[in-house]
Amino acid sequence: MGFIEELSNLDVNDMGSWSRRVKIFMTCLLSVVIFIAFYHFVTKKQIVELDAVKAKEQTLRTTFLEKKELAVNLEAYKEQLKQLEENFNVLREQLPNESEIPDLLTNMTQAGLSRGLRFEQVRPGATVPQDFYAEKLVNVKVNGDYHQIAGFISDIAALPRIINVSNFKLIRNRDDETNLVLEAVTKTYHYLDDSYVAQ
Repeated sequence: MGFIEELSNLDVNDMGSWSRRVKIFMTCLLSVVIFIAFYHFVTKKQIVELDAVKAKEQTLRTTFLEKKELAVNLEAYKEQLKQLEENFNVLREQLPNESEIPDLLTNMTQAGLSRGLRFEQVRPGATVPQDFYAEKLVNVKVNGDYHQIAGFISDIAALPRIINVSNFKLIRNRDDETNLVLEAVTKTYHYLDDSYVAQ
């Protein structure tokens, strides 16, 4: 009897009567089915979990190396932070506090008068709060020749406190063709104290 005939005539209730080769075949077949079922229901899930753990390990390794680099350079970062704070304090000292603004405007006016300029207007404008400082706008209108006005702008730039000249225009004086009229908005800055910043 052939092997195919033996398989087709198997009596599952009488396994003891199966031939040796049928028993070996059925054992192998059952092993393959068990292996496939085990892979599908157990191993495949574990492979997915393993891939997730490997990805997490890589992320943790990267984080660890970044933190290690930070830890190794911590003293250098602290030194940089200290230097930045010192630089910030130096720059902050160039910003007057609010009570010093009138003195600063007086210095600006004196710089113009020393150049021979005639002031038609020095009018404080709006105060614009920023993060830790405020911009104080001052509208200025002066008469003088080109060299006097240029010297005045240069003198303002040389003041120890910060003053920027913006929105300016030069107009020829109708009454005196040799003179110019400078209309400008100057911006000076003052720092806001901590109580104001906290609001």
